[in-house]
Amino acid sequence: MTDAPSSASLQRTPLYDLHRELGGKMVPFAGYDMPVQYPQGVLGEHLHTRASCGLFDVSHMGQIRLTAKPGQDLVGAMESLVPGDIRGLKPGQMRYTQLTNETGGILDDLMVTSTGDHLLLVVNAACKHDDLAHIRKGIGDRVEIEPMFARGLLALQGPRAVDVLSRYASQARTMVFMTGAVLRIDGVECYVTRSGYTGCDGYEIATPADSATHVARLLLSNEEVKPIGLGARDSLRLEAGLCLYGHDIDTTTTPIEAGLLWSVGKERRAQGGFPGAAVVQKQIAEGAPRRRVGLKPEGRTIAREGAEIVDGAGKVIGKVTSGGFGPSLNGPMAMGYVERAQAANGTKLALVVRGKPVAAEVVPMPFVKHTYFRG
Repeated sequence: MTDAPSSASLQRTPLYDLHRELGGKMVPFAGYDMPVQYPQGVLGEHLHTRASCGLFDVSHMGQIRLTAKPGQDLVGAMESLVPGDIRGLKPGQMRYTQLTNETGGILDDLMVTSTGDHLLLVVNAACKHDDLAHIRKGIGDRVEIEPMFARGLLALQGPRAVDVLSRYASQARTMVFMTGAVLRIDGVECYVTRSGYTGCDGYEIATPADSATHVARLLLSNEEVKPIGLGARDSLRLEAGLCLYGHDIDTTTTPIEAGLLWSVGKERRAQGGFPGAAVVQKQIAEGAPRRRVGLKPEGRTIAREGAEIVDGAGKVIGKVTSGGFGPSLNGPMAMGYVERAQAANGTKLALVVRGKPVAAEVVPMPFVKHTYFRG
């Protein structure tokens, strides 16, 4: 998590001073100076989020607003870049999808929310400038594109998030997973979605840059809420079986290989019309040559990213793309890509850790059950 540029040119989110005040251990991440943990530590932060409520700073991610130019089809333009069913979104609904390239590889994964008259995108921090250039090149003649990279973005995650946020905006309680609305939090107009990337119920809260710290302090004033760093954010998302861009998915992996068929709209599977559609449609029909799978090592040995995956004969059949210890799972876990013939749940494999094979089994994901609120 610290492989991003580590120079004095690191950017800071609007919450930087608050992170330092709270004792955050700052590290370079995706070009930003970000807290990897606070004094409570990664293990405590992880378990606190699962049991109560954690507040994450995700302001480094990119927010982009798209609005149709006169006479143009906004949804059609967006669907020319992604395989998701954007036309099926009603105002206030959101969807997970991917920007794809001509071979079906994933340029980035993103959330798209329809507000009725425009689309709001949330893209990954490390990709946001490339994403912006890609969107401008692809649909800039049809769509007004407004990058909002200076805005604040907070994630309030955990089973008590609904109690906390509804103290300030009662509508938060009635929202369901993957919906969004404009809510006023102590007078601050925010765009709030009931979403997140931890597998927990919770919200993401987009704020004006100059109000982000105020909203964060307000939420942290609740006894249920603790600040959470990048370390626990990563172990939570891995337990939830969610992909991390640049690790579990990239320009060489397709949505089908990554196990993301569910995110490709049913009509879009048949009709295509997005970059790489022919490759994706062929893999849907015939199966992908490799698949992302969950892996449960025996014992307590942790297999990190890059560890080779071997079959019973010792043949290398893939690599781990994410691996670590799951505090809620109370054991090691990993995900990686294997050849299709070895991807079935229950398949016995081994992970090579420090030169030695560690027995492992292909298991279903998520490792820890999602607790999204679906109404």
